[in-house]
Amino acid sequence: MAYIGKSPTVGNFVKLDALTASATASYTMQVDSVNFNPESVNHMMVSLNGVIQSPTTSYTISGSTITFASTLASSDSIDFIMVYGNVLDIGTPSDATVTNAKTNFVSTSSSAGLQIKGDGTTDGTLQLNCSQNSHGIKLKSPPHSASASYTLTFPNDDGDADQVLKTNGSGVLDWTTPSSGSFAKLSTVDISSGDSLVAFNSSIITTTYKQYLFMFTNLRPTGDNTYFKMQESTNNGGGFLANDADSFISINNTSWSSTENLNHSVTNNTDIQLTQDNIGNGTLEGMSGQMFFSRDGANASKGNWELVSTNNGHVYHQHGASYRDDAGTTNYVRFQMQGTTFISGRITCYGIVTWCIKM
Repeated sequence: MAYIGKSPTVGNFVKLDALTASATASYTMQVDSVNFNPESVNHMMVSLNGVIQSPTTSYTISGSTITFASTLASSDSIDFIMVYGNVLDIGTPSDATVTNAKTNFVSTSSSAGLQIKGDGTTDGTLQLNCSQNSHGIKLKSPPHSASASYTLTFPNDDGDADQVLKTNGSGVLDWTTPSSGSFAKLSTVDISSGDSLVAFNSSIITTTYKQYLFMFTNLRPTGDNTYFKMQESTNNGGGFLANDADSFISINNTSWSSTENLNHSVTNNTDIQLTQDNIGNGTLEGMSGQMFFSRDGANASKGNWELVSTNNGHVYHQHGASYRDDAGTTNYVRFQMQGTTFISGRITCYGIVTWCIKM
């Protein structure tokens, strides 16, 4: 653009806050009490004791610190420090005037192309807004106290469905499929004496997982010679909804002296008998084991278990499988000792992230 007369000079001309000389050579440069970093030592005019100082020779700068060639005394006078912006620069652009075409951040082997700084209190944060700029998500640096300095290098592609990112220990990321048997602990119930049942409702049995693992630890009944059972329900809106499905059970019961097989169906009832009536209530008796349970709205729910109980000096190894022959989605599971209460024990429920069970 042509001008009548001399073209205007564009720059950033700043007079720094006054500095008081003391017995030191280094001083912090500020504007309105905020640290100021000149572009270079050659953009400055410094007057000391009425004499204009020579850049680099009489003083140097590093960030917002000016260092004179020798230590000053309180009798010295730092008259003024002027900073003149590069007159070839355009100055400070107005808000929202820098477009994509005007930005070209170049990374080098020693520095990032774009740096998001903290303000001394808040860690550096990058926000990605929605199309209407009414909200967004933020990527935030670790806190200053972590002294964290590392680089994360992203994979070459976007990975496959259900994969997750992993690191090689040096910040290089890659996609990986979670290994089988990844468990998420959902709930642990420590049983108190007199408890009649242990329930896991729809806040735990959710659509997040299709397979669950129940771990039974030292379950002791109040009554002797009892059996352990499970009940499942499709709807627990007002509590346990019984009689809403057919359950078919197969149990194999092995003791030191005999082997028994129990194959039967329980029509229109949700009780699943997991053991024979061989669980004792003595101090060294009870039952422990595990049960895998799968539930899917499109298929019948299935379970398989392996339990060990003791009673009257005998050890019983019992395992079995069951399925519920409707398409209802179970979201309520509870466990009981038949006809009696618990003395003690623990039941823990895990959601299985990735698992394959052949029923």
